[in-house]
Amino acid sequence: MSLVLDQQAQDLLFRSARTANTFTDEPVTDEQVRAIYDLVKYAPTSLNMQPLRVVLVRSAEARARLVERLGDGNKAKTAAAPLTAILAADTDFHDEFHRTFPHVPGVRDWFTGDDATRAEVARFNGALQVGYFILGVRAAGLAAGPMTGYDAEGVNKDFFPDGAHKVLAVVNIGKPGENAWFDRSPRLDYDDVVTTA
Repeated sequence: MSLVLDQQAQDLLFRSARTANTFTDEPVTDEQVRAIYDLVKYAPTSLNMQPLRVVLVRSAEARARLVERLGDGNKAKTAAAPLTAILAADTDFHDEFHRTFPHVPGVRDWFTGDDATRAEVARFNGALQVGYFILGVRAAGLAAGPMTGYDAEGVNKDFFPDGAHKVLAVVNIGKPGENAWFDRSPRLDYDDVVTTA
């Protein structure tokens, strides 16, 4: 084997894991979410910027507001999911560099006054962290149902009125329910993707 990770872990994280569309009503606890975050926070981002911000949608009122902002195909499954997380990128990530990149005291200044660059790198690195978060959910023995079918401007307005956070994905989380999976779509092969220069 060329991989150090054992077969069971590979299957849990990748081969057997699927995007869930239905969930049981078993709750997802704050402790589970904390364990997920405490694992995935160690995955890399540029300059250790860590722009991911997470809103756990637990109240009926917040869920109703979110469901209204989703595409029609995402509404029912989100209304029924035991937990939904809104994953966003903080475009003011540079304000945390004194904690996340303290060995370069002037690094915050690299991004001050350049809103476009901050938004671009926050989105890229936040998207990396979305992927890590999904793997963390799987590592916890749960299923993730990530979605991008929503009114982003509306979600930002409702959940991030400060304007510094931009939604990247909405993820339903829980134990998979009945008929949770669609058939797996084909994947590209190694030779379709990898070349050598």
